[in-house]
Amino acid sequence: MRNVSDIIEQYLKGILIESSDGVVEIQRNDLADRFSCVPSQINYVISTRFTLEKGYIVESKRGGGGYVRIQRVDLPAHHVLHTHLHHSIGDEISQSAAEGLIYQLEEAGFLNKREAAMMKAAVSRETIALKLPYRDQVRARMFKAMLIALLSK
Repeated sequence: MRNVSDIIEQYLKGILIESSDGVVEIQRNDLADRFSCVPSQINYVISTRFTLEKGYIVESKRGGGGYVRIQRVDLPAHHVLHTHLHHSIGDEISQSAAEGLIYQLEEAGFLNKREAAMMKAAVSRETIALKLPYRDQVRARMFKAMLIALLSK
């Protein structure tokens, strides 16, 4: 059984997909009432599952008429994806940033679930058992090599 956070995430992604401009504005309290949860549960879902690394921009206004605006940031077209990723990764990349890019690529359909899972395993700090900054540098080189191989298909 899925938990409330998963259901809220899927609901928000659904209305983002239906949105003509890729933007949705919601009020925390209305959403909390809809899913019979506390507003802090909504905050948790938004802050952990709608991050910039995962391809979203979130604006928040608190107070009486407060709202949350979530906007999907699409990856560039396939022909410029290599350049975009090269600049996004740079000479070193953290595990969370790499996982965020993997998530974006999977969501955009550039990677399937299995490829994404393999890449996450390869870039994890447990796999690259080196001290910083070497770990982030090795991760960046491996990550770029994997992406070039996978996205050149």
